[in-house]
Formats: sequence, structure tokens, C-alpha cells
Amino acid sequence: MAKKNQKMVEEINSSSSNNKIIYFLIGLLFLFNIFNFLKISNVEKKLAKNPNPAQQQQPQAPKEIKINEVKKLFNKDFIHFGDASRKLLFVEISDPSCPFCHIAGGLNPQLASQVGDRFKYQSDGGPYIPPVSEIKKLVDQGKASFAFLYSNGHGNGLLAASALYCAYEKGKFWEVHDKLMTNEGYNLINEQVRNDKSKISDLVNFLANEIDSNFLTKCLESGKYEKNLNRDQQLSPSLGFQGTPHFLVNTQMFQGAYSYSDMKPIVDKYLQ
Repeated sequence: MAKKNQKMVEEINSSSSNNKIIYFLIGLLFLFNIFNFLKISNVEKKLAKNPNPAQQQQPQAPKEIKINEVKKLFNKDFIHFGDASRKLLFVEISDPSCPFCHIAGGLNPQLASQVGDRFKYQSDGGPYIPPVSEIKKLVDQGKASFAFLYSNGHGNGLLAASALYCAYEKGKFWEVHDKLMTNEGYNLINEQVRNDKSKISDLVNFLANEIDSNFLTKCLESGKYEKNLNRDQQLSPSLGFQGTPHFLVNTQMFQGAYSYSDMKPIVDKYLQ
């Protein structure tokens, strides 16, 4: 009986020793996993801050625009109203698929109200005065000139911008512009057309009351203004463009959907 008890004790001690080794190995494995987790987390944080270090750019000084660069936009190859001889020159770099371009256009209060109180139209009790409608008033009064350039700001506006060039050819720019810049137009451009040339008929039908459908269909299908659109995009950076919308009041830049109230002091200076 004593020998049997001694054997049991030896087996228990052996088992206990094996368990200690197992627990020790498990502990090492646990620590190793924690180390790797922390290491990966630190790498992910660095990548989040700097997705591609090779493309990381140094902060740029504000672009200095020369008035002669602005005046070059007021010729037959660009969408423009008025000429370069006026004291007050406006430039808008825009994308019909860009939400803030719609807000700045003044015809999409539904979208403006979704963004927040800051962009709620003054006509709806908010503080925001859409600049494009105010600019157009000055142009119509002969007090200012206006040039429009396209640049990709949201990804779906190329066909709609082509329609604007086609419309300009027929003297229908503002009619087509104002239709496209409604909430209905925004949804059509971003949810239905999405630069798909097979959906040209959808865009044409939407604009049927504003411009001749046969002309617009042929104009869009031919890609007649693709070179103009490419040129606009290549030219935009020289005008300080970083994102849509982008406005110039003579040489003063307004990068974003500024309220007209922010532009007005500069405007008034040139109207004196």
C-alpha cells in the first residue's frame, strides 16, 4: 500500500511539473501575441496619419494669382459672361456633382439644410448667402464679368459639365446650369447618370425643357468639349485650385463654399 501511494505521489509531481511547463509556454505565447498586436497597432496608426509617405507634401504657401491669368479666361474658348475689361471679375471652378457646389449655387436648399445650420440659406432663415446667384445678378447688371471652369471635385460631374459647355454654345448655359444645380439634378447626376455614356438619354430628358434634345444628344455623344474640360482641369491649379467649389474675386481666392457675405467686402472695393 505504501509503494502504491508513493507511485501516485510521483505521478502527481510529474504531472504538476508538466503543467508548469505548459503554463509557462502558454504565458510566453500570450506575451508574444501582445507584443505583435502592439507593434501592428503602431504601424496602423502611422499609416493612418501618413498613408503614403512618398506622396506626403509640405504645406504650400498661398498661391499668388496675377490679374492677367484671370483675364485670359475671358475669351471664346472658355465659358464666360462679360469681358476682361470690367473692374470686377469672378471665376468659379466647379463640378456639377459636388454637393458644396450645389449649395453655393443657391438652388438646392434641401442639400444645404442637410449639411448644417451654417449653410442654411438666408431665404430659409439661415445665415448663408449663396454666392453664385449674387454673382449672376452683378453680371446681369453689367457690373461684373464671370468665367466658369470645370474641375473634378466629386467624381460624377463630367457628363453634366459637358452639357454645360454644349448649353453655352447655344446661349442656354444658365438655363441648363440652374436645372442641374437643383436637388433633383444632384440626385440624377450622382445616383443615375454617374458619367455613364449609356445614360446620356436620361440627362437629355431631364434637360428637355431647357435645351434642344437632339442637339444636346449629338453634342454629348460626340465628346465635342472633352478637350475644353481637360484643359480646364489642367489650368485650375495655376489659379490656386485645391477643391470644388473654388472662387476668385479678381485675384482674391475663396477656397470653398463661402457665403457671399464673406466676398462682399472685396466686391464692394472694386465696385466703388
